[in-house]
Amino acid sequence: MKRIETALPGVAILEPRVHGDNRGFFLEFHNQRTFAKLGIEHVFVQDNHSRSQRGVLRGLHYQLGKSQAKLIRVIRGQVYDVAVDIRRDSPTFGKWTALTLSAQNMRMLFIPEGFAHGFYVLSEYAEFCYKCSDFYAPKAERGIIWNDPDLAIAWPLSGAEPILSAKDAAYGTLATRPAADLPIYKGNPS
Repeated sequence: MKRIETALPGVAILEPRVHGDNRGFFLEFHNQRTFAKLGIEHVFVQDNHSRSQRGVLRGLHYQLGKSQAKLIRVIRGQVYDVAVDIRRDSPTFGKWTALTLSAQNMRMLFIPEGFAHGFYVLSEYAEFCYKCSDFYAPKAERGIIWNDPDLAIAWPLSGAEPILSAKDAAYGTLATRPAADLPIYKGNPS
């Protein structure tokens, strides 16, 4: 497995070793020992799997008090995946990084606690899988509006407005979030 750093310290692209032949392929997408060697010591306690059609945008989500690190991969289709640093007093507060994850490139994204996350479906549909380091906690759930003008995320929209859940459409901007609703910067994760 290869770790590639992004512009946001702690957020990393992971490229698994893919073993393929005329029968298909095999890859290991999570191994606690391998991840520890890469500086990712999180224990993942919950796996999630969603399917979304082209034009769906999910996010930008985070949990407060029950923060989740995430290990993300796409097993069908293609998405534009975004992480935003929302940790108060972080040197990269309000900055974002993005990449295309697909079944073809087999890349994964590791996002540590303290970052908001969202994705936009580029293919006809996408199946999106992710591991979380803490359990889903509805009362801890928070979000930032996807089109926050201060963040200016370069979503590769396909012309039409994205398809959003009512909850995602109602989120406010990062600037309107009360300080108590944002995680605190405690140094950069590995």
